[in-house]
Amino acid sequence: MTFQATASFAAELDQQDPLRLFRDRFFIPPVNGKPSIYMCGNSLGLQPKSAKTLIETELNDWAGLGVEGHVHGKNPWLYYHHFTQEALSKLLGARKKEVVAMGSLTNNLHLLLISFYRPTTKCYKVLIEHRPFPSDQYAVDSQVRMHGFTPEQAVIEMKPRSGEVNLRTDDILATIKEHADELAVVIMGGVHFYTGELLDMQAITAAAHEAGATCGFDLAHAIGNVPMQLHDWSVDFACWCSYKYLNSGPGGVAGIFVHEKHHTNDAIIRLEGWWGHDEANRFKMENKFVSMHTAESWQLSNAPVFPMAIHKAALDIVEEAGGIQAMRKKSEVLTSYFEFLLLKAKATSGADFTILTPSAIEQRGCQLSLSFASNGKAIHERLTEQGVIADWREPGVIRMAPVPLYNSFTDVYRLVSLMFNNPFEN
Repeated sequence: MTFQATASFAAELDQQDPLRLFRDRFFIPPVNGKPSIYMCGNSLGLQPKSAKTLIETELNDWAGLGVEGHVHGKNPWLYYHHFTQEALSKLLGARKKEVVAMGSLTNNLHLLLISFYRPTTKCYKVLIEHRPFPSDQYAVDSQVRMHGFTPEQAVIEMKPRSGEVNLRTDDILATIKEHADELAVVIMGGVHFYTGELLDMQAITAAAHEAGATCGFDLAHAIGNVPMQLHDWSVDFACWCSYKYLNSGPGGVAGIFVHEKHHTNDAIIRLEGWWGHDEANRFKMENKFVSMHTAESWQLSNAPVFPMAIHKAALDIVEEAGGIQAMRKKSEVLTSYFEFLLLKAKATSGADFTILTPSAIEQRGCQLSLSFASNGKAIHERLTEQGVIADWREPGVIRMAPVPLYNSFTDVYRLVSLMFNNPFEN
């Protein structure tokens, strides 16, 4: 497609967009009495209008049924985690029994590392990306300490080459091979929170397994953003949050993936709780844990129904929109158009910024991260005053994510026009 930097071209793309009506399924936050240009879905997705209805359904069942809502509610609470498994499995390229909505992201990462980071005196090292999301770093560092190592001994940070921002797949694979004799687990972000780089999870997993290590991913910035095939790639484990591209509310219920090859291995160490116990016999209240032999066996407690109701509302919209494939199809064009406008504006205005996110479509999701040599904070503040909600990260980066379910081509055209004082001729 040949792009044009005009408002009329952006409007034409919007008219051709099969997902354009889904924008009306979300609340767009107003700024100065007008709908904002919301570009912060990489941090917190927007509220589905249907969320309130689903929460009210559960409140009504609680009011009218009390404890009986667990069995006789419209959506029986005992089984609430089952109501999202189908949608999650499609987003992840997984089997239903390999996924479960539960807990919170970092809690889940700890639970999974307890199972899949089993160091020995010889194989004890963990490979992570340089400067991951801080909570991942804290989790990994504390896990290695728990096993008697120091992060300096046990944590390998995968850094980009000198003068580069993003990681090269070949370098990751070479590092895995270099440390194969000592490597216990590889755990990396599927999409990097800061740069927006999408890693080759299939190649990384294969290399980890060849080295004898387990491999997992933090998918906080990947799920609902890019298609994945975790089962076919033989990824061992993964975790994510639901409040970014899954639009399931601040601090919303998170989730895990555990490949089915691990389900019946009762030698795997896990922290056990009653919701991971065999569902058919759970209420016999027996004292010996019997695993579900699914990802559900990593659950500790029953589902938090009200956050789960929001999660279900959001996932229902994803399903109705045609799932991750339909979303990705629009996202590739939308972010490419955003990139085109930014580069054209840079050439026209002489603005001093660099796009940190890889230009290759297969190496990114919807997010673009712009690094400003100077005045980045002032530009962000000016955009905020003009009704743009974007994300500022020190020392000079504005992260922006045009989300296919609720952002339009006109959004990105207006955003770039505001950022660079109308650099385009119409």
